[in-house]
Amino acid sequence: MTKWTVNCSILYTGLPVLERPAAAAADGFTAVEFWWPWPVAVPADRDVDAFVRAVEEAGVRLTGLNFFAGDMPGGDRGLVSWPGRSGELLDNIPVVAAIGERLGCRAFNALYGNRIEGVAAEEQDDLAAEMLAACAHGVPGTVLIEPVSGAPRYPLLTAADAVAVLDRLGHVPNVGLLADFYHLAVNGDDVAAVIERHASRVAHVQIADSPGRGAPGTGELPLRQWIDDLHATGYDGYIGLEYRSEGPGAFDWLPRAGRGGMST
Repeated sequence: MTKWTVNCSILYTGLPVLERPAAAAADGFTAVEFWWPWPVAVPADRDVDAFVRAVEEAGVRLTGLNFFAGDMPGGDRGLVSWPGRSGELLDNIPVVAAIGERLGCRAFNALYGNRIEGVAAEEQDDLAAEMLAACAHGVPGTVLIEPVSGAPRYPLLTAADAVAVLDRLGHVPNVGLLADFYHLAVNGDDVAAVIERHASRVAHVQIADSPGRGAPGTGELPLRQWIDDLHATGYDGYIGLEYRSEGPGAFDWLPRAGRGGMST
């Protein structure tokens, strides 16, 4: 059985952010997730209130939220390992936690950060361990660590890369792997083997097809098989729909009856 959640930062991009939860609800979904919705680590209280109200009034559940990750359109991929910007992340943690408390969100993605020229990798990794622990201690849920593709200076490319970070944080209980099947496959990881070896570490899943990062069925990835294999290991969390699709038809692959709760 599959529980779906719609990533409203990559879908519904033709709408203002605050209109996207209602659009997801209109399409039959009951759960949404977001990257960080603002260009700053600490938005104004009124902006946070407006976001919370938009989710509540849409009648959907917020199942995932990113920590502030810098200028994502400009190529930034997180502050966790970025010397000189730790203060922004530390200021962001209580804002993330407050949104989580208000909306019942329990999954928080902490993008690791790009390698910084002139800074030793070991120094960045030491900082990342410290910052991830701070994130985990500061939020009411699980901190997710994600391998990503398309970012040449981002050091976590495979599930094993992220699991190594989790192992280093062995004393921190509420951290887990965000297994985005698209990113893993594009980076050359063996997704079936990842599920077999690391299913117990998977705390959240996102999907898109490849090539193109489109909807399931538009590419060549066996997404349904991988989801079924993961469910067979006991995973009962959400599957995040994090793909690109503009205009009508973004969800034609998924019957409406299966969007709002569970479908086989």
